[in-house]
Amino acid sequence: MKFTCSKQSLYEALVNVSKAAADKSTIVALQGVKLSLGNGVLSLTGYDLEIGIRTSIPVISDDSGDFVMPTRFFSEIVRKMSTEEITVVIEDNLNVTVTGGATEYGVSAISATEYPAIPELDSGESLSLPQGVLKSLINETVFAVSQNDTKPVLKGELFEIVDSVLNVVAIDGFRLAVRTESIKSAGDMKFIVPAKTLTEVSRLLKDEEDAVCEIRVTKKQVVFEFSGYFVFSRLIEGEFHNYRGSIPQNCVTEVVIGKRELIDCLERASLLINERIKMPVRCLFENDSLKVNCKTSLGKISDEIPADVSGPKIEMGFNCKFLLDPLKVIRDEKIKLVMNGGLLPMKIVPLKDNSYTYLVLPVRLKND
Repeated sequence: MKFTCSKQSLYEALVNVSKAAADKSTIVALQGVKLSLGNGVLSLTGYDLEIGIRTSIPVISDDSGDFVMPTRFFSEIVRKMSTEEITVVIEDNLNVTVTGGATEYGVSAISATEYPAIPELDSGESLSLPQGVLKSLINETVFAVSQNDTKPVLKGELFEIVDSVLNVVAIDGFRLAVRTESIKSAGDMKFIVPAKTLTEVSRLLKDEEDAVCEIRVTKKQVVFEFSGYFVFSRLIEGEFHNYRGSIPQNCVTEVVIGKRELIDCLERASLLINERIKMPVRCLFENDSLKVNCKTSLGKISDEIPADVSGPKIEMGFNCKFLLDPLKVIRDEKIKLVMNGGLLPMKIVPLKDNSYTYLVLPVRLKND
């Protein structure tokens, strides 16, 4: 087999599909990228039996066949070739020659005979979303997915369609993020997609308004198809947390505050906090201001920013990162903080937009 192609096109495809290749597997071929040649097209596949990514690039070739290449090694060879066009020759004994100008590599391929095919979903339910919308749905929630293996169902995000409204929900036990979008849908749906899959999908999605992602879902599997990419994933089985019952509907103290001012204030406090030194930031809402204090072994900070406080004063402690994460994805310039007591969850929402809700549990404060 022999083909000639653009170095950049091959490199980008290799990098993207290799995200789904297995780190370790009893099937050695799954630790590499499968390349399938035919009809002037080279298809590349990464697959670890849980998630699969496939794409294709045009090549100059009349040959056909399949082989597997080590992911990182082959990607780096392609990246470092000295010409913009390269030629790859695969012998019957799986010896591979990669040439470009005066540069020539000789490496070995792996047989593709044991490489399993990514399942194709011809049935099931489907929906279409603009890629920019899906990208924002994922990016505004995925950081709140649980990292704890004790509750596997929370290591994914709930996609729930009710009455043509899509809710994407992430929970980790300390916080909850919900992003809502009105869509055109034939019926109600509910499924849980692993966070790893959604992260890779988001990375590949475009922000173009007319770019669309087709999503097909069966009982156990989902496929995202867009811009020449086919991303397959197993769904997470189980009952997702009843998130609606967790969102408070009442309010004792309500605060309207500038998002940028709050981000800057919290980032100043975060200089005293790291992975080894974990202390909450102390937030006091009173007299049209937010006073922030933090004290660690590195030092201490006292800060204050203006805020429109309605209701009795309230003092709460928070994990600084848990407060910063939603602020970085909310698009409104002002946000609303809704509180019902120093030990109950605080709700954060955009001031003018009801499409996003974030809930965070406070940290119990100790007296100095």
